[in-house]
Amino acid sequence: MLEALIGSTTCEKVLIYLTARSEGYLREISDFFGIAPAPLLRQMEKLENGGILYSKSVGRTRVFGFNPRYPFLNELRALLTKVLAFYPDDIRERLKDNRRRPRRKGKPL
Repeated sequence: MLEALIGSTTCEKVLIYLTARSEGYLREISDFFGIAPAPLLRQMEKLENGGILYSKSVGRTRVFGFNPRYPFLNELRALLTKVLAFYPDDIRERLKDNRRRPRRKGKPL
């Protein structure tokens, strides 16, 4: 939807993912959308260099999120939230399901 404005569907997917979940790491976003990690990393680093995203290390994992000091963050989030409302229902539901902890051993699915 934003490809004409942003210039890349990969960039749009990164921003939509982070809008829905607030933080994410490369492999998680790559697996969610079925995108190769290399172009995804290029987009995330481009957004980080532009000041839109930040990254932090959590163990060996590099976690990305929106930079709270970005001057247009509120406007960007409002736009992305509106775009997310037009995404297919199945993608929105999968984005809401933000389970990160492992299940207890023997617990039924």
